[in-house]
Amino acid sequence: MSAPLSPDDRPVEEAALADADFTPEPVLPEGVRQRIMTLAAAALPGLPADEIPVALRRVARFAPNRRARLGGRDIAAQLVADPLFRQRIGARIVTEAGDLGAAVTSGVAPAAADPVEVAALAYLARPEGWRALIDAAGDAVRAEADTAAVAGQIRAAEQRAARAEHDRAVARVEADKLRDELARVREELGQLREEARTTGKALREAQAAQKRASDLLATEKGRAARAALDHEAEVRRLRGRLSDAEAAAATGKQAAKDARAVDDARLWLLLETIGQAASGLRRELALGPTDKLPADFVADASADRPGAPERSRARAQDTDDPGRLDQLLALPRAHLVVDGYNVTKRGFADMSLEQQRKRLITGLGGIAAQTGDEITVVFDGAERVHGLPPAPRGVRVLFSRKGTTADELIRQLVRAEPPGRPVVVVSSDREVADGVRRHGAYPMGADSLLRRLSRS
Repeated sequence: MSAPLSPDDRPVEEAALADADFTPEPVLPEGVRQRIMTLAAAALPGLPADEIPVALRRVARFAPNRRARLGGRDIAAQLVADPLFRQRIGARIVTEAGDLGAAVTSGVAPAAADPVEVAALAYLARPEGWRALIDAAGDAVRAEADTAAVAGQIRAAEQRAARAEHDRAVARVEADKLRDELARVREELGQLREEARTTGKALREAQAAQKRASDLLATEKGRAARAALDHEAEVRRLRGRLSDAEAAAATGKQAAKDARAVDDARLWLLLETIGQAASGLRRELALGPTDKLPADFVADASADRPGAPERSRARAQDTDDPGRLDQLLALPRAHLVVDGYNVTKRGFADMSLEQQRKRLITGLGGIAAQTGDEITVVFDGAERVHGLPPAPRGVRVLFSRKGTTADELIRQLVRAEPPGRPVVVVSSDREVADGVRRHGAYPMGADSLLRRLSRS
């Protein structure tokens, strides 16, 4: 509903109604429709209040930036339903458009004008041929939209082509890297295969050499066993003949002298033969002098040399005659093993442990120089020993490792010696003395060594 009109406006209203003719509204492009809403919303407050439809009076009071957005639907409805309102607001908009509005009113669309603006003004002013102007604007808008879409597709295609070119370049670089890496891996694989062949060949050669050495060792062991059996048989035969000679000697003094002379000569010859056989066996087995003695192996496996963390103590017992000790040390290739702290705490208890060790080791160096015997002194490793002076020539200094005692190390040293070698153990500890005696060693008390040292 519109406001009442004055008599002067009736011809205008009748012209607007006649213009409508109730023909259907054209289908407007979205851009044209939006522009019409914007122009009508902007011009709406400029109309007199009585010319604004009742449905739009509330919309006219909206803020300019909200009027088209919130009241656009009502404005569009009034433009379609109320030709007079459309004519009034269209006249105002055309007047404000100036030259463009005048050109559109005359039915002309300037070539440089925006087709959307021309179509919006033509819809509102509705001059002669206004539908053609709207159709032309729609065609232009659609052509522009199609052009923009095509341009967008072209840009998207160019972007995809650029990305594809970039991806191809990256792929080429990665392919080059992979080819280089593959070549390097193949080269390394070839080297590894060559190394594997070389290692396999060396392993086979080592296994063959080991088998040959095992066979040779088995052969030499067989020869040694046969030689030992022959030696034992010869010794038994000699003992039997010696017994026969002694029995024959009982029959008469002269006969005994003659028989003894003959037996002595034969015994000398047999012993010489045995000695030469032993020398030949040593040459055949390639047994040369060794740099390490059995006690050295025990020291390496079960003891620490001076300068490592160490341990504990001992007791005392057995023969204390220094003369007996001298007799034992006079035996060929004798080995003197000394229970270190057992001797020093018995003879030098008023000194510090460091002074006790120095005093004992120095004295044993003198005995080694006099007798030429092998001497080993064993200390418990309970306390750390630092700054121990070098041992004298012929004296081996050992410290028991953690978890073992000097007594156990002494028993290991004795067990390591071959049967028949004279081993003298100096300790007043009864357990040590009994243990080494069971293994063929000569136990001596600590006092025997202390008297021998005081005499030196």
